[in-house]
Amino acid sequence: MTDGRSWEGNWKVRLYERVRERGYDSLTAFAEARPTTSLVALAEELGPDDLAGVQVFGGLLAEAKRRKQVTRLVRSLLVRELSQRLPNGWPAVLDDENRLKVAVALGTWFACAPEPHKERVDKAGDSLLATPPPPGWLPRGPDDELLLALLPDEEA
Repeated sequence: MTDGRSWEGNWKVRLYERVRERGYDSLTAFAEARPTTSLVALAEELGPDDLAGVQVFGGLLAEAKRRKQVTRLVRSLLVRELSQRLPNGWPAVLDDENRLKVAVALGTWFACAPEPHKERVDKAGDSLLATPPPPGWLPRGPDDELLLALLPDEEA
């Protein structure tokens, strides 16, 4: 966790220097090598005292826009949320406790989704709740077959 220094100085330069120090040519490549790691954990790996998850997200979103891969980024955000909130996969029974875990994962995903994608994310979340995936389902990356069906690429 940062102590408030994450916004000091040129944090974008700092972020990309750390990525290159670890042998990656982009923040996306760094993050994709860790597809189930939260944005906060990615930030802590890059700079435990001076980088924040929101900065990692901002960098990933900028790269995704340049590459016309925002929908893929949005799917990767769900993978990260589900991995954190449902580490054993989709629950077999949506009792109160599991419904809360699923709701938090889907709600956080919606909150993080860039504005043009929020409606699609909302519909995809509704679809997951209406027709739940098999118990134990836990995507390991943004190209999961079910995720691609729920949220296909739109960018041209």
